[in-house]
Amino acid sequence: MGKEEHEEQMAICPVGRFFLDLERFLKGRSSFSKHMNQARIEFLKAVRSLVDERISHLEKKEESVKQKKATKIKVQ
Repeated sequence: MGKEEHEEQMAICPVGRFFLDLERFLKGRSSFSKHMNQARIEFLKAVRSLVDERISHLEKKEESVKQKKATKIKVQ
């Protein structure tokens, strides 16, 4: 399996494939490629913030479940 075939298999995500194709085409020579690289970084940071928010939400949900405990009531 050649390097190109391996890269093609890894680029399943359409956004990732777009950036991979741009990188091959531009090879980091122009200001456009610098802007696109920065856009890729910002996109990944956005995804990271979504993941962090979801983790926080799940942790808070778990804490609220732990706080809800049954109380024992004596029945006469």
